Amino acid sequence: MKTVYRGFTPEQLQSQYSARAAVPEHPQIFQRWRRMSVDFRALSHAELNIPYGESPREKVDLFLPSTENPPLLVFIHGGYWQAMDKGDFSFIARELVARGIAVALPGYDLCPAVTLDQIAAQMRRALLWLKLKAPEYGVDSRQMHLCGHSAGGQLIALLLATDWKTIAPAFEAASLRSGISTSGLFDLEPLIHTAINDALGLDLEDARRNSPILARPHCRVPLLLAVGGDESREFHRQSREFANVWSGQGVPTRYHSIAGLNHFTLLEQLAVPGSELLQSVLETIGRSAAAC
Repeated sequence: MKTVYRGFTPEQLQSQYSARAAVPEHPQIFQRWRRMSVDFRALSHAELNIPYGESPREKVDLFLPSTENPPLLVFIHGGYWQAMDKGDFSFIARELVARGIAVALPGYDLCPAVTLDQIAAQMRRALLWLKLKAPEYGVDSRQMHLCGHSAGGQLIALLLATDWKTIAPAFEAASLRSGISTSGLFDLEPLIHTAINDALGLDLEDARRNSPILARPHCRVPLLLAVGGDESREFHRQSREFANVWSGQGVPTRYHSIAGLNHFTLLEQLAVPGSELLQSVLETIGRSAAAC
């Protein structure tokens, strides 16, 4: 069969990007995430399902530390823009909240009911809402950090590439202090040739418009791009090349491969005290400085 992208056949691309197929135990991992999330919500100081828009999924879960005026980390979940729910990921907030960081998890509608452009617009609305409303919950919205897993990595990169002056002139873009991606996707063209696109419905123009690697960064803040060492060659290329492209445009980037972890166990390390990923995230947040 002929190659369709960077020397890959469609079958090879499917294998490169099928994160679940690469991790046969993913159902058990997801079950563990949901159990940890339920347990954490039961014990945390949380404001759940706060509407930021009109859609039933346009809601935010906000987890608050005991410290006064904490910074805010906004976490956007993955699922190839077509699966999962913010509630599946509450567990990622536990160790961050314990270290005095408020965590917000916005939900969004899923493909094929909506397009990637619509999801990106929802995340912009969620960020604008958090900027305006977080202070009502005692959170310092002048210190906002963006974090995303997989498809969420693409979404946080689009937020950093947003020219806020053109869509929300009152938004203080300097409030965005850092970006963190775990197993992110920044070049969407290869997905066109996979079954993943059945729900996304991307053509080449759509894919390129939604590819952060082709976008100009407007917020040049510290950017951590973490990938599990056991992930596919293409997932590593995505973060490595994105780091190279945006660092060439003035973004202080760090590509970080963490050995022995896959697409899902990497994210889980955010809930592990002392883990390499958690330490890297805390360092990124700690050394961030506004540069929008």
